[in-house]
Amino acid sequence: MNYRLLGRSGLRVSDVGLGTMTFGATTGWGVSAETARGLYESYRQAGGNYIDTANQYAGGRSEEIVADLVTGHREEVVIASKYTNSAPRNGDANAGGNHRKNMVQSIEGTLRRLRTDYVDLYIVHSWDLLTPVDEVMRALDDLVRAGKILYIGVSNTPAWVVAKSNTLAELRGWTCHIGLQIEYHLLGRAAEAEFFPMAADQGLSVLAWSPLKNGILTGKYAMGSGQGSRLATPMWNSSRFDWAAPGDLAESVLPVLFDTAADLDVTPAQLALAWLRHRPIHVVPILGATSIAQMDENLASIEIRLSDEQVNRLDEASAVPLDYPHHYLASPMARSFRSGGLYERISR
Repeated sequence: MNYRLLGRSGLRVSDVGLGTMTFGATTGWGVSAETARGLYESYRQAGGNYIDTANQYAGGRSEEIVADLVTGHREEVVIASKYTNSAPRNGDANAGGNHRKNMVQSIEGTLRRLRTDYVDLYIVHSWDLLTPVDEVMRALDDLVRAGKILYIGVSNTPAWVVAKSNTLAELRGWTCHIGLQIEYHLLGRAAEAEFFPMAADQGLSVLAWSPLKNGILTGKYAMGSGQGSRLATPMWNSSRFDWAAPGDLAESVLPVLFDTAADLDVTPAQLALAWLRHRPIHVVPILGATSIAQMDENLASIEIRLSDEQVNRLDEASAVPLDYPHHYLASPMARSFRSGGLYERISR
């Protein structure tokens, strides 16, 4: 396992992270504390140091299990947790959201469950469409100055909001986001239009959740398996969630993924994860697993090196159309207009 600096910071994180959403969950796809320990030990033995949890996972039980797992070596790991989402609390209108009140209440609960004095990376779980950006960034900065969190990140938030947040923070001398957690995988590359250029400009690393698209990129559904997985449960296999179904893109991506994996003598899951490390910006896949065998298989992806031809094959199969204005800006005509016909002769 190698390590990279997370965003525009000196914080070192491993090639892949350990996702703990399944830890303590009582649904069919959750794992017990005992299984979680096996997954954690396998991950740590491989050199992993980034643990990703949230106050909402298993109603807080995930954070409690993480606390048990890191006992005796808490300083050796990077613990990331999140706030925003919350279960209804007796009709309390402030039980969720990005605002300062929920943020303070959430971090106190997280620190208590994790049995630690600080969280290494505190992530805004999603934009609530309500709280002013300056309130969020000032409140996060206050927590950094209080020593309760060390770094901040943001997830499931429009790119323009993230850019505005960091720009405002930089102008006012507040702490800036260094991590951007988004859904990103071979079956979902829409983030490349807005999020990737923004991340490169703002100095953000991408933390990719659901890097195997809920197991679809493992090939188990194509082979008629997948019983007991998330997509087999009523909550995830629901039209309410647009991430539940693979969509038409899978028909073009999966055959190429399977053929290329066979050529390399690796599994489709390993190849899909390896592809993420061949992106133009720093991407950290967040691995989730329900068995040690599954974790070990996924961890083996860090040893895979892809040729340019193999990367291009997967890129072409998974490419998605660019929305306006990106397809216009990339057109030869628009490039010519902007550069006086000299676009190909201008470098940066």
